[in-house]
Amino acid sequence: MKEFLYWIVGLIAKIHGYIMRLNDAYEYNFSDKELHFLVVGFMGMGFIFVIYPVFKWLAKRDHVMVIAWIYVFTLIVVITFAIEIGQKVTNTGNMDFADIVMGVLGFAVMFFVFAVIREVYKLVRRIINNKFEE
Repeated sequence: MKEFLYWIVGLIAKIHGYIMRLNDAYEYNFSDKELHFLVVGFMGMGFIFVIYPVFKWLAKRDHVMVIAWIYVFTLIVVITFAIEIGQKVTNTGNMDFADIVMGVLGFAVMFFVFAVIREVYKLVRRIINNKFEE
């Protein structure tokens, strides 16, 4: 886990350095805060331009549960990373990537069980409704 986080931090540092070199080379003189504003703003808008059409397409096809799953999955990943990083910072546990994987896997398995039960319920309702319509 530690190596993975160091790799991410290293990657972010390289990207940060590249953007700073561009800033210096073109003499824009943006401050670090202004660069964060611009980079995260553009990145967020890029995500919107990709994710919005996908979610709109899913919603039109009555796949709102898929949208909810994507949202919750993202939250679970962020929360499990935050828990592990919090354990490292506060020395209240061991920061371990396997804990993140197991936490996310726990959500995936429980959601799968829920999805199966939901589909069986919907099938039974459809069968019952068809019987009463005859």
